[in-house]
Amino acid sequence: MMVGLSFAVNFLILAAILAAGGIVNGPLSNDEERPLRELFHSGSKPAKDKIALVRIDGIILEGMISYFRRQLADAADDNLVKAVVVRINSPGGSITASDDLYNRIKILRDGNSNKGTQPKPIVVSMAGLAASGGYYIAMPAKHLVAERTTITGSIGVYAAFPNVAQLADDWGVKMEVIKAGEVKDSGSMFHAMTVQERRLWQDMVDNAYGQFLSVVKEGRAEKLKYDPREDIQEERKKIPDTDKDGKKVMVEYSRKLADGGIFSSDQAMQYGLIDQIGYLDDAIAVAKKLAALGDNYKVISYEKPRSLVETLFGVKAPAPEANWNWSKVAETTGARIWYLMPQSGLSGLLAAGNEN
Repeated sequence: MMVGLSFAVNFLILAAILAAGGIVNGPLSNDEERPLRELFHSGSKPAKDKIALVRIDGIILEGMISYFRRQLADAADDNLVKAVVVRINSPGGSITASDDLYNRIKILRDGNSNKGTQPKPIVVSMAGLAASGGYYIAMPAKHLVAERTTITGSIGVYAAFPNVAQLADDWGVKMEVIKAGEVKDSGSMFHAMTVQERRLWQDMVDNAYGQFLSVVKEGRAEKLKYDPREDIQEERKKIPDTDKDGKKVMVEYSRKLADGGIFSSDQAMQYGLIDQIGYLDDAIAVAKKLAALGDNYKVISYEKPRSLVETLFGVKAPAPEANWNWSKVAETTGARIWYLMPQSGLSGLLAAGNEN
């Protein structure tokens, strides 16, 4: 009795020490080849045919999408999965990570003869947000369903560079750079961007923007009511404003589908950005129809890998301050190009910092 009690106490102490050191906050296993555990969502539990529910939540950034990838891989490898509903709740992210997921969803839709995976119809269910990169990754889907309160669209690209050159001059601070190549230090926060540097980054942004447009045009084909770069007739109007002298004036206002701005679900439906306003159950019903399933099917989702402490004790260990992921924060604040909804930069930074 005493031996068993002593063992239990020592084990709990060891677990507490490990948790305090941040050792058990990581995934239980680094084996990304192992399938995720399936969770029953709805339908007929004994059924063999499945509709897989793949969840993509939060910022889309390299190093933070392994769970998304694993869900897509498991759905592709399972021949009993007859259709997939991708549930998106994301403001977007980097162009590279967004395009990675887009390509994987497209392969899931079309099948991969080299890996022996079969084509599966894809339906997207949009939650609160499916904007910019979150909209981009929806493009392989046959049918897009947005909730009545969904924010979507934001078809655009940007790159942002902090600049403290004036502040550095005021305080007598400067950065000495030794370089080979005229624009090697382009985007440095310690000097004003030159015309050549600005052109370099603008060319890259324009290229990413063109890629976004081609993906949207391919994904939405004849469904869009307007060319993404054309003015939306219903949105062209004059709106009141105030000039620099405080005088009331009327200014021209117009919208384009690809002006980088967001749309409500009603607007998205009106302009052909989505196919239906509805909820997750509506998306599942569409997937069932596309896969020609009867009533004997089940909807499954995939459990996110848990840390050791969560597995042992059923609680999530708070990440110690030392575990703040500064490398990921540096990635989000460095020079990069984004498919990200306006004003979502801070949420991306915080999400990256908490990624362990």
